[in-house]
Amino acid sequence: MRLDRRTVLTGMIAAALPASVKAGTAALTVVATTGMIADTARQIGGTAVEVKALMGPGVDPHAYRQTRTDIVAMAGADLVLWNGLFLEAQMEDVLAKIAQRTTVRAVAEAVSDDKLMAHDDYADRFDPHVWMDPSLWSDVALAIRDALTHVAPDKADVFGANADAFLGELDRLQAYAQTALASVPEPARVLLTAHDAFNYFGRAYGFDVVGVQGISTESEAGLNRITALVDLLVERDISSAFVESSVSDRSIRALIEGAAARGHAVAIGGELYSDAMGKPGTYEGTYIGMIDHNVTVIAKGLGGDAPERGLNGLLSAGS
Repeated sequence: MRLDRRTVLTGMIAAALPASVKAGTAALTVVATTGMIADTARQIGGTAVEVKALMGPGVDPHAYRQTRTDIVAMAGADLVLWNGLFLEAQMEDVLAKIAQRTTVRAVAEAVSDDKLMAHDDYADRFDPHVWMDPSLWSDVALAIRDALTHVAPDKADVFGANADAFLGELDRLQAYAQTALASVPEPARVLLTAHDAFNYFGRAYGFDVVGVQGISTESEAGLNRITALVDLLVERDISSAFVESSVSDRSIRALIEGAAARGHAVAIGGELYSDAMGKPGTYEGTYIGMIDHNVTVIAKGLGGDAPERGLNGLLSAGS
């Protein structure tokens, strides 16, 4: 008899036990969907946690579908952390099932509605890319602290102290971003990228953000959209566009070619991290490093002033 997918999924979840229970270890096992959440959980959890990120560098969370290995990892974890706000749209049914047997938290939904921006494609939803504004990510960090404390209340003091230290780093990052991005000449404060992942960034730092695709990356940019954006490039004399590590650069290159046909030169200002961080083990593979990279590359790419190696002098050469 062939089992349907839902029956198989239910069986896999039921068979799993939290890894800390199986191994009898003190460390909490935490599974996070995105790298940004995973890194923040590591910063706050410290040695008290073992964190696994499901989505690595270059992965688009809007289109990501969980694997069998992912399901087993989530079902066997002490805590599962996901962004929410419809970011991991393809995983929501599975996460709801996992939540029936283990602690699951949609940490970006801790940001209050009055701080969130409307979703371009869904009238009743919000833009999920809250990590682009470190001040909003502070709210997410506190939600992660609280989720860890809920699972391991005996370690509340450790999680609280680590969270306070991380919030201090976010404050430094925010101050750096404000200074570096304020150096970009006002007419040049237009951020053109492959999709609308940077709206919170634009609001925080006073940039007009133009994404070729919508927030979800699911829609292809049509000919009319490309034509309208080429008009915008020419009319506003925009000379730089940015590609993203987790989204194809095809649409950006189509814009550059369209502008060239109109006699207007547009260069690639650099590659930005939008829905995923850099490689594990690198500075850009941390939340702080990811945003430091973006701020530094955008400031320099649009005629502003920023240190060659960023806030902490740790950016890879050529960033």
